[in-house]
This record gives sequence, structure tokens and C-alpha cells, in this order.
Amino acid sequence: MTEDKIIEDSKAGSLMSHLVELRDRVVRMVLSILIIFLSLFYWANDIYSYLAEPLTRHLPEGSTMIAIDVASPFLTPFKLVLMLSVFLSMPVILYQFWAFVAPGLYQKEKRIAGPLLVSSIFLFYAGMAFAYYVVFPLVFGFFTSVGPEMVNISTDIGRYLDFVLALFFGFGLAFEVPIATIILVSVGVTTPKKLGEKRPYVIVAAFILGMFLTPPDVISQVLLAIPMWVLFEVGIIASSIIFKDRLAEDAISEEIDDVDQEDDILDDDTDYHPLTDEEMEAELARAEGEETDTPDADESTGSNSKK
Repeated sequence: MTEDKIIEDSKAGSLMSHLVELRDRVVRMVLSILIIFLSLFYWANDIYSYLAEPLTRHLPEGSTMIAIDVASPFLTPFKLVLMLSVFLSMPVILYQFWAFVAPGLYQKEKRIAGPLLVSSIFLFYAGMAFAYYVVFPLVFGFFTSVGPEMVNISTDIGRYLDFVLALFFGFGLAFEVPIATIILVSVGVTTPKKLGEKRPYVIVAAFILGMFLTPPDVISQVLLAIPMWVLFEVGIIASSIIFKDRLAEDAISEEIDDVDQEDDILDDDTDYHPLTDEEMEAELARAEGEETDTPDADESTGSNSKK
């Protein structure tokens, strides 16, 4: 067996082992979701009632939620429990991804990635809690109070679920802004100082993202954009503290580079020395001497040729 064949078989075996490991970890993710789903499905209707409470307490007296589709009373709580199982399984899912890629990371990267993983899970849940306990009461209280008096508010349970899931997902992602900021600084893409200089653009981008990540209402967009901006500032402060030593070393190296560039510019400027008056007169005299010597040489050459 040749050496190339051995290397090729080794690569194929390594790839197969990675695929087997990935399959096992995906199976564990699915099993975690399935176990949580089966544990919560019995209380699906109670969970939906708890989710709808921010809306139902603002409905006019005598108003209730409705189900437009025939299967909605069953499928909507089923969908809710399934999505809740995915959200609750997020620590297991992220851990399986982490365990799969961790062997290929350096020790320094592992020290940073572990806390970031835990923080990202905590911030995602914090975003969902902020949406439920702060945003939902304000949004639903406003919507149910501004409608015409002759309109009977009866929200469909399926559309309500889609609305709140979009808000949960949007606020969960928005609360990951500090993690994204720290990652950008850790890989050297930018620095806290440069991020602070781009603050006006970040504020505008936060409102634009709020427009895309939330349903089309101004209240939820503003309530998403403001926390994103605040969390961006938190990310700048956290990255300044975490990478304080490295940023100080980078600042010193930049100062050294600037000094070297200034020295190079000064060296280039000092290469040219203007002539003094005495040197200028000497050069003129030498040039005139060469001009007068040239005709004498021509005359002597002509006289020799005549002889």
C-alpha cells in the first residue's frame, strides 16, 4: 500500500468519524426536544392560557379569543409546546454544538467561548422574559384601547401565537448584541473605541432591525431598538474590561508604528541638503571652466589635422 493511499484512507476515516459524531449529537438534540415536549404536552392548554394572559386581561368585558380554523384548538397549543420545547432545549442544543467544535479550538479560544456560550443562553432567555413581562402588556394595552368602540375585539388563537413567537424570537436575538460585540473585538475586527465612534450608525441600525424583527407596530419596534442600543453599550464596556491587556498592547504597538512612520518621513526630508552660496559659486565656476576648455580642445584637434 502506497503512502498516498494510506493518507487518503486516513482522511476518509477521519471524515466518517466526524459524521458519526455529528449524527449522535443531532440525535441527542432531538431527544432532548422530544422529552421536554412529551413532559409538557399534557399542560398545553394551561400553557397557552398563561401565554395569552397579557392579552386577555386587556380585552373588554365579555370578549374572548376565537379559533377560526377547525383544528386550531388542537394544533395551536401543540405548536406552542413544540416551540417551547425547542426554546427550553437550547442549552442542550448549544452544548452539543460546542462539544462538536471544541476539539478544534485553541485553549485561549476555549476560555472565551465557554462563558460566551453560557451568556448567550442567559441573554436569549432574558430577551424572551423582557418581551413577555414588559413589551406584551404595553403593546396589547395600547392596541385594545385605541380601536373604535363599535369593534368587538376577538383575536384568533393561531394569529396571536404567531405574533408572540415573532416577538420572542426578535427580542431573544436582540439581547445577543453584547455577545456579538465581544466576538468582534476578540477576533480583532474592531476595537471598543472604534465601536463607540460608530454609535450614531448603530442606533439607526437598531431601529431598522427592530422594524424587521418585530411585527409592524411602532411600539414593539421602539421597545426592541432601545434595549439593543443599551446592550450595545454594555458590550463595549464588557469588551473593554475583558480584553483590557490586549487592547493596551495594541495601543502601544500602534504608537510605536506611528513614531517609526514619523521617523521615516523625517529621514526622507533630511536626505536633501540645499547648496550654500559658496558651493553654488564653485559649481558655476566649474561649469564655466568646462565650457571654455571645450573650444580649445576642438581648435587643437583641427590644427593637428591640417598638419
